[in-house]
Amino acid sequence: MIQPISVPAAEQIQGIIQMRDVVKTFISPAGEFTALKGINLALQEGEFTAVIGKSGSGKSTLLNMLTGIDHPTSGQVLVDGVDLYAMSESKRSLWRGRNLGIVFQFFQLLPMLNLLENVMLPMDYVGKYEIDQRPKKALELLDLVGLKDQAQQLPQAVSRGQQQSAAIARALANDAPILVADEPTGNLDSQSACQVIDLFEELSRKGKTIVMVTHDPSMTERASRTVFISDGELVNETIAQSLPLLTHPVMMELGHRVVPLHFQPGATILERNKAVDNLYMIQSGRVDIVLKERRSGEVIISTLERNDLFGEMELLQGGRSIASVRASLEGPVDLLALSREDFQWLIKESPLTEKALTDMVRTRLEERKRPDRRGRRRGLFRK
Repeated sequence: MIQPISVPAAEQIQGIIQMRDVVKTFISPAGEFTALKGINLALQEGEFTAVIGKSGSGKSTLLNMLTGIDHPTSGQVLVDGVDLYAMSESKRSLWRGRNLGIVFQFFQLLPMLNLLENVMLPMDYVGKYEIDQRPKKALELLDLVGLKDQAQQLPQAVSRGQQQSAAIARALANDAPILVADEPTGNLDSQSACQVIDLFEELSRKGKTIVMVTHDPSMTERASRTVFISDGELVNETIAQSLPLLTHPVMMELGHRVVPLHFQPGATILERNKAVDNLYMIQSGRVDIVLKERRSGEVIISTLERNDLFGEMELLQGGRSIASVRASLEGPVDLLALSREDFQWLIKESPLTEKALTDMVRTRLEERKRPDRRGRRRGLFRK
């Protein structure tokens, strides 16, 4: 029997942005409403993260917690080690101006100021540069977003896409390490939206940490990471990526049914010809699929990585493990295990997932019959 080694979620949180057991409850004459229900989230330096969810799922509330605009009812928010809500309101406002760039859906450019002056505003607020340096810095940022020639234009004299680009330049005014964007493409045409995402990708490559809230799944394809939120709770990212055909409610329920497992480098997870009782999803690390051959000894026939899964073949076919599975020697492995009983529940809840897994198994079995040029079987476990 595999024994899980788990760590409380809040203790696993590490990253430039950390949310630890964050709860946000709103109180109104109609009663209490909990918008965030114990959020634990870590975002890494240089990541371009898309936060996605339906209207009312808690996206904007989560963003307000990250930026220090609103207070959590309980829990902690740390950015680069700084506890946002241990500061006074005035100190938090100044800290936000120096460390966060915020891009709003409706641009929030001051209409009586030209684009250059709008970009200079955050510099004036925190005193980032000497006064005579600010116009040059602002012009460099407008050049970065392709608006150098429009620097003297008022916001209403340029297109909506150009207004959003100017808002991004303003968010970069103080060279903040973190850029937060709330539905930045929601009011743009597809071409302008694509240009904004192009810019975010480029900024991420240069080391900026970007958090973008959106309700549009198509906007997440180029992000390096996607975080799903539903009814104030985070959908487990491994489940969302490993089993993307599930509905969000089923993903949420599945998150309560899986068991976290931890294996040290080289540890055996499954033994060949032994019964398989779980579906496994890889949260982090890599696993090797190993066969023993008479002449060459152990042979690694496949390596699985984050968000890959294994065990579905045996659960669907009712057989034993066709190979041994072990944690890679390169480092430890964290898995999510779903029991046979819960796997049966899953495929009843999601016929699309059952079909996808069945097709995957069929493909693997066909590949198993076709030896490669070295005579070995190929791709037994790869998605």
